Amino acid sequence: MSEWLCTLIMEGMLYKWTNYLSGWQPRWFVLAGGILSYYDSREDTWKGCKGSIRMAVCEIQVHTSDSTRMELIIPGEQHFYLKAVNAAERQRWLVALGSSKACLTDSRTEKEKEINENTESLKKKVSELRLYCDLLLHQVNSLKENAQSNQSNPTDLEIKHHYPSSYSSTKSRSELNNVQNGTTTEQANFKTQERSQSEDDNQHKVNSRRDSKENAEAERMDNSELVDAATEKCGVNIELQPSGAEDEPAEGSKELEGTNTTLQAEKEEIQTFFSAMDQRFNDIEFEEDNGIPTLPFLESCYAIVPVLDKLGPTVFAPVKLDFVGNIKKINQKYITDSIRFTTLQKIVLYELETDEATVRNSATEALLWLKRGLKFLKGFLEEVNNGEKDIQKALNTSYGRTLRQYHGWVVRGVFALALRAAPFYEGFMAALAVNEGDEQKEAFYEGMQRDLNQYLPAMGKQIEILDALYEEYNLESDEVV
Repeated sequence: MSEWLCTLIMEGMLYKWTNYLSGWQPRWFVLAGGILSYYDSREDTWKGCKGSIRMAVCEIQVHTSDSTRMELIIPGEQHFYLKAVNAAERQRWLVALGSSKACLTDSRTEKEKEINENTESLKKKVSELRLYCDLLLHQVNSLKENAQSNQSNPTDLEIKHHYPSSYSSTKSRSELNNVQNGTTTEQANFKTQERSQSEDDNQHKVNSRRDSKENAEAERMDNSELVDAATEKCGVNIELQPSGAEDEPAEGSKELEGTNTTLQAEKEEIQTFFSAMDQRFNDIEFEEDNGIPTLPFLESCYAIVPVLDKLGPTVFAPVKLDFVGNIKKINQKYITDSIRFTTLQKIVLYELETDEATVRNSATEALLWLKRGLKFLKGFLEEVNNGEKDIQKALNTSYGRTLRQYHGWVVRGVFALALRAAPFYEGFMAALAVNEGDEQKEAFYEGMQRDLNQYLPAMGKQIEILDALYEEYNLESDEVV
């Protein structure tokens, strides 16, 4: 079917049977892309169609007695009764509808044919791959059998190597093999001499060790005689330890070694979640005028997100989604011009200049809510670091000081539910341990306090800089969500 039939578009007025009360009503029909749609009038096409039918799956029937009527039927689903203004108009519509249906049918047939051809080609390739696989397996098995036969007859190989049957006939072949392997006759002789020299050196070392052992034994015997003489003269018993005894420490040294091990364990620094982060707030280096670099800041924000999972991956999911969503909005702004937006301040100032700062879902608005979320997490971690072991109480205290004033009763209800499901202190600490069982060691809690004492002040410094920026340009908002 020619291409123009597939792209055929026809429109015009037809009468459609509605019901026995209203009878035949004029409707505006549009045929495009194999779909016939109808509207109340031509002027109402922008409102959307009142109904449609796909020509590829419908049947076209003409009325037996009325030359202006035709029917479009999808068995068991749709039935359009249509009537044209005259017989010529109906014929024009029948040609257009039939051509559209035939075009779609041909197109579907071609696709099915193409799929079948691709399937046959794939089957052929699979059969070829199986043949290649069988050949490779056969070669592998042959190599294994040859290797096993060679291992089972090592004597024959040795005889063939040392006593070639025909030296004169194989001399040139051996030289060629030596050249191909990068080995000449002189090199082979040199390796033989080197191996002989190595064997002599080894034998010399064995003799040296034997002589040293005999000398040591003689020296020990001489020392024993000296000890006996000293014992007789001084009346003091002196015991000589055998040479191997020096490897066994005395009881006092064992106790000292145990004490050193204990001290070493006490001084051991155990990693925590906050020291094992890929990017931390205390790793960020400010640019000129306390400029906070955008990418390291966003990476640090991403790195603290797992804390919400450790508090409860299900109940804190809405909080996490909001937190991550704000990070992504800022990142989307950053990647539009990473050279321009090297710091957070540059993003905010740019949106102020372009009047985008107060627009919904702007990067400035996202940063506003992100720093509020960071304040909430910082306040909670400070409560824990100061000794609060009731996780629910620590969360509630921080929430009341930071986010609660910006939340309506619905969001407060979500947070209240999340706070009730907070884990116990021991479970939360175990979730912050890098290695299983570290939370049972005293050094872990020392490490946690050490890491938080570095992490939280750096986090707070950046929040303070952002607060000052938003206050300077009056970007803070009391809007409640």
